[in-house]
Amino acid sequence: MSKDTRIAITLGDPAGVGPEVIVKALNALPEAERRSFTVVGSEEALRRANSACGTSLLFSPTPKDGAILVDEVPIEGRLPQIGKVDAAAGDASVRYIRRAVELALSGAVDCIVTAPINKEAMNLAGHHYDGHTGLLAHLTGSKSSFMLLASERLNTIHVSTHVSLRGAIERAKTERVLATIMAGHQHFLRIGKAPRIAVAGLNPHCGENGLFGTEDTEFLAPAVEQARAKGIDVVGPISADTVFARAYNGAFDLVVAQYHDQGHIPIKLVAFDSAVNVSLGLPIDRVSVDHGTAFDIAGTGKANHVNMLSAISYARLIAGAHA
Repeated sequence: MSKDTRIAITLGDPAGVGPEVIVKALNALPEAERRSFTVVGSEEALRRANSACGTSLLFSPTPKDGAILVDEVPIEGRLPQIGKVDAAAGDASVRYIRRAVELALSGAVDCIVTAPINKEAMNLAGHHYDGHTGLLAHLTGSKSSFMLLASERLNTIHVSTHVSLRGAIERAKTERVLATIMAGHQHFLRIGKAPRIAVAGLNPHCGENGLFGTEDTEFLAPAVEQARAKGIDVVGPISADTVFARAYNGAFDLVVAQYHDQGHIPIKLVAFDSAVNVSLGLPIDRVSVDHGTAFDIAGTGKANHVNMLSAISYARLIAGAHA
């Protein structure tokens, strides 16, 4: 990563483990590397996390040797209590994200890394989004985005995410599946790899020639054919009960999952601590940890920061691959 590359890390829900995994991850990096990061959020929350985790990082609102740069985002009232669902914390988490998006759109930072937010708290505060994905699409004026879960041996991109299973089936149409294939293909090309892509089937055994549903032949297969016509190395649909194992063992670089759990379950089985969430299709770059706010351990200093380090590492990869 170039020394001039900047990455913004959003604090996440200040009542959760976000501040703790941030200070632990930054503390694990050499001091010279910390200069590339700006934490968007609350210096008070970072100091609180510093104390909980036994780290001794310094923070500053202006660049200062040996200190982590903090872009302070004002919130109403006092810092929310740790470990509880709180509308004030949900509102704060949205403010942090909004500010980071402003920095990214202006070119002040090259990539955003997001700590976890709590969807219930965010909605209690009146921000009615499905999570980071919908909020980021709204803030950037994007029609939609795509969720890529990336790990060392298995990568999945999702046709749909935070919708009901019924809604996911309705979204598995040719246009959306094709767009998902193309988004994944373009992302891998950007980071220097021509990917081998497999499309997971929607129905058991891809519908078994209509015995268990026709969506695979009616909608998914045409998307694959159209993608192949564009020169993309893609096959499918392939039965979902085998395609992820094949990809994990090296047959494919990316699997197109038709819905949230279809893609999340295999990733969390094989890379629970190391997989990261990457948003594609936005005018900005964003990587996130793939875990929640963990209110049950927030404030104890016990939160594992390995996933945050993975997110930072992937953000560096993207930041170094700007077109």
